[in-house]
Formats: sequence, C-alpha cells, structure tokens
Amino acid sequence: MADAPRRTSAPRATDRPGDVSPFALGLLLRRAHWRAAAVMTEALRPLGIELRHFAVLIVLADRGPTMQRDLADAAGSDKAGIMRVVDDLERLGLAVRKAVPGDRRVRAVEITPRGRELFDAAHLRAEPVAERLVADLDADETARLTELLTRLAHPCRD
Repeated sequence: MADAPRRTSAPRATDRPGDVSPFALGLLLRRAHWRAAAVMTEALRPLGIELRHFAVLIVLADRGPTMQRDLADAAGSDKAGIMRVVDDLERLGLAVRKAVPGDRRVRAVEITPRGRELFDAAHLRAEPVAERLVADLDADETARLTELLTRLAHPCRD
C-alpha cells in the first residue's frame, strides 16, 4: 500500500468567502473589524470624537482615574498615541490630567462630567447602528458570535 502524497504547502490565502488558508480566520476578523469600526465611527462622528477617543473614555468610565502610563495597554494603544488622545480629550473638556500625590512626574487621567455625558450619549447613538451591524443574524446567532468573540479576545488562562 503506497503512502498518501504529502502536502508540501497549505492552501493559499484568497481573502474571499470560503478561504480555507491558515490566514482565513484572521482575514475574516480583520474585515469584520473594519465593518464594525465603520459603523461605530458613524455613531461617534456627530459627537466630535473618534474610536480612539472612545476607547480611552471606556477605560476611564470603567476604572476611574487611571495613570496615563497604564492607559496605553488598557486602551490598546502605544504611549505616543495615548498622549495625543489624552491631549484631544483634555482640549474637548472630556478628561483631565491630575497630579498623583507623592510623585510630581506621574499623572492620572480622569473623565470629566462632560466626558461622562458624551460617553452616555455615544451609547444611545450606537444602539441603532449596532443593530444594523448584526441585521443579517438572528438573536441566537448574535449571542453565539458574541460568546465566541469574547472567548477569542479574552482567552482563559489556567
């Protein structure tokens, strides 16, 4: 009995529906991210902020005052990017930098009342556009997709 021929390479990426390459999942996630980002950008634009600003507001609303150096990791950015975003948020009156007692060099960033109002308004604006994002899915599919993406984005660590 002859051995089955060995495959010498994996299927090549096409970035089209039905792609079975090792890149397929990453390419689909990238396309889904672009679509979701476009939808959320549409919701935020009238409020005068971008997704990068909202990512920092999420951290501040959730955690409270946060050391500026910790915002980069928490918001998925780098130090230089966070500096620009916090500068923008301060200029818009949505966040403030405050000195940390005991260390003059360290600053904590805090959401302002105006920032909290905008944060809440963004949620109201995002609701209908988020529904459009999953309009082709039924409620069970939407819940399953959310569950799977949550597990992928936040893997359990034993």
